[in-house]
Amino acid sequence: MKLNLPRVLPFALTVVIALGCNLASPSTPEPAPATEEAAPTETFTATLPPPTETLTPSPLPPTEPPTSTPTETPTPIPTVESLKASVTADKLICRYGPGAKYLYLIAFNKSTPLRLIGRTDGINDWILVENGQQDCWVNSQFIELKEEGNLRSLPSVYPVGYKIPVSPYYGPTTVLSATREGDQITISWMEIIVSPGKYEDENMFPYIVEVWYCQDGEIHFDTLGSRLPFITFTDQPGCAEPSRGRVYIQEKHGYAGPADIPWPTE
Repeated sequence: MKLNLPRVLPFALTVVIALGCNLASPSTPEPAPATEEAAPTETFTATLPPPTETLTPSPLPPTEPPTSTPTETPTPIPTVESLKASVTADKLICRYGPGAKYLYLIAFNKSTPLRLIGRTDGINDWILVENGQQDCWVNSQFIELKEEGNLRSLPSVYPVGYKIPVSPYYGPTTVLSATREGDQITISWMEIIVSPGKYEDENMFPYIVEVWYCQDGEIHFDTLGSRLPFITFTDQPGCAEPSRGRVYIQEKHGYAGPADIPWPTE
C-alpha cells in the first residue's frame, strides 16, 4: 500500500507539537517538608483527692514513775550485856588486843567456861572475855556458845571503851605518808627502834597497824603487824562509813601511840 506522505506528515507534526506542549508545562511543586518543632506537651491538671481527716492522737495517760524496790533494811540485833561460852581448842590464847598480833596474856584450857562481854567496831572474829583484873581477847572460832544468842549482839567496846596497856618506854610514831592506788593503800611512818630486850619473843611485831577497811560494802576490822615502817593493804570503795586506821609501837610492856592515818581518798 502506498502511503500518502503529504497528508501524513502534517498530522504527525500536530501530534508531536501537542506532546511537546504537555511536557513543557511546569509540574505542581510538592510541598516542602514541615520544620520540626517540639510538639506542645499536653498539660494535665492533677486532680488531688479530697483532704483526708487528720487524726490528732489522743494524749497517752501519764505514766507513773517506776516504783523503786525498797531495799531491805537489816533488822538491828538487840544488844545483850554478855553471853556464856566455853573453849573448844586444847589451848586458847587470850591477848591484850583484838587480834593475833597483840601481846599474850593468858591461855585457857579446853572446856573452860567463859563470859563474853564485848566485840570490836567492825566485822572481826575476836571477842572480849571477862578475866578478873585484866580482860582479854580470844578468837571466837575456838569457842562455842552455851546459850542462844549472836556474837554481834554484844556491845561494841573497841576502840571506844577497852584500852590496851600503855608502854612506859616509848613514845608514839608519826605517819609520814598515806597513798592510794586503786584499792591498795600504802602508808609509811617514822621508824622507832625497839630494843631486843623489849621483845616479847622473836615473833613479836614492833609495829601494830589497826585498820577499819571496806570489803563488800561493810567495814571490817583487822590488825596488821610489820617489822618495817611501812605497809600496804586493801580497802574497797562502797561503804557507808569511812575507812580509818592507826599505828602503834609495840613492846612487851605495852603500846605507844596511836598515830592516826590520814586516810587517802584518791
